[in-house]
Amino acid sequence: MAIRSLSGLDAGFLYIETPEAPMHVGALALFAQPDTLHGTLIEHVRTHLAARLHLSGVLNQRLALMPFDLGHPIWVNAEDIDLEHHVRHQRLARPGSLAALQKLVAKLHAEPLDRARPLWQFWLIEGLRDGGFALFTKVHHAALDGAAGVALAHALLDLGPVPRAVPPPSDKEPKTPPGVRRKLGMLFTNTLSQYAKLARALPDIAQVAASGAGKLRGALKAPVQLVDRWLAPRTRFNVAIDASRSIGTWSVPLPEFKSVAAMCDASVNDLLLALCSGALRRYLKQLGELPKASLVAAIPVSLREAGDASANNQVTMLPCALGTQHARVADRLAAVRAGMAELKQATHTYQSLIPTDYPSLGAPWIVSGLAQLYAKSKLAERVPLPVNLVLSNVPGSPVTLYLAGARMLAYHPISAITHGLALNITVQSYERALDFGLVACARAVPDLDDLIDALAAEYDELKALAAARLAPKPERRRRPPARARSKA
Repeated sequence: MAIRSLSGLDAGFLYIETPEAPMHVGALALFAQPDTLHGTLIEHVRTHLAARLHLSGVLNQRLALMPFDLGHPIWVNAEDIDLEHHVRHQRLARPGSLAALQKLVAKLHAEPLDRARPLWQFWLIEGLRDGGFALFTKVHHAALDGAAGVALAHALLDLGPVPRAVPPPSDKEPKTPPGVRRKLGMLFTNTLSQYAKLARALPDIAQVAASGAGKLRGALKAPVQLVDRWLAPRTRFNVAIDASRSIGTWSVPLPEFKSVAAMCDASVNDLLLALCSGALRRYLKQLGELPKASLVAAIPVSLREAGDASANNQVTMLPCALGTQHARVADRLAAVRAGMAELKQATHTYQSLIPTDYPSLGAPWIVSGLAQLYAKSKLAERVPLPVNLVLSNVPGSPVTLYLAGARMLAYHPISAITHGLALNITVQSYERALDFGLVACARAVPDLDDLIDALAAEYDELKALAAARLAPKPERRRRPPARARSKA
């Protein structure tokens, strides 16, 4: 694998990481037992993965820091990969309930990855009540976004119970890590390249700024509307987090969900946001904490070109109002559709100006220092934020996948939370289901099961709305003419 520098966006996930907020993402995948085993299950899976490590740079590269930590780190080849460290084993105590599995995963998810090694770790968990097993994966967000994570999964998984033949790794010697002189050369080359890119973008930035100046002047004349427009109401999700975690999973049938969306004249993504909007409204109202203003979700928007499966981050976050102030489910759906239309327009207008990189020189000191100050001062609990939570929808595999001969039954994404954003809801399609993964700070959201119950209740209401729109409207009885009534 080639030696390469981390982009500013990739490295940013390293800089903002704190002990309370490790920045790895992953998934909780459920599997049926394979028909054949070579040794124990953990040995069988390790052997399978060992033959495929070379298919992904994420799995066989580690970080190398710049001299004096002056700039973004680089990815270099790992000299040795200890699979006993990276692929670990746990067994649930009987009866192996879903609650016990989620509690274990919450504990494992709170533990940071070792930066001296490749930034990934898998946990094979046996003892599930149904006789199957789970695989909990952790990969640092500096290495990949949701789309790159799907590509990584496809490298390790197969389309049938018989694993496909994988060509062996190249016999070429891995490139040795660069020395100090080459690292400094990469640092200054990267910095100059980013300043040049910024200079080329200045005319476009000026044009966009000029077109938006009139709107800004109008907004400044109405500061209350400006606050409502750009700042989210404070909720229990907008706090400084600790290292405790709670994990929740839920699934809905994808064909049914698509049918409900079509009957509501909405996209699957719009219906998903409306579902989460209603669930959050129910949850906060039950606690007596529902704000009058709408909650705002940070929606990841991919900047990745079609066909690009590179293992890095090409995504940005844009705000979308969820319409939680509306009591009627139809009004919440309309608000979400309007918000997503605005978000798509903003993406189309500003996509070329959204940065995924920035000058490297001094960034580790500056960004890390600001992140540590933000965490330790608990500014998240004092400063208004533009969003309340992260809501993400990632397209997954429409066909059945297998790991070392074991059929995958479900794939629940498990993402990251950070200071000020103590709740993350990520959804990924797999086969004929939408699999939800909810992650929260356990101190801020100790009752995550209540939020999942609210999701189920809101889905029932959305299905009722779809059924009402599909049902034929009763014909109004025509009144007889006045002359006919008088004769009667």
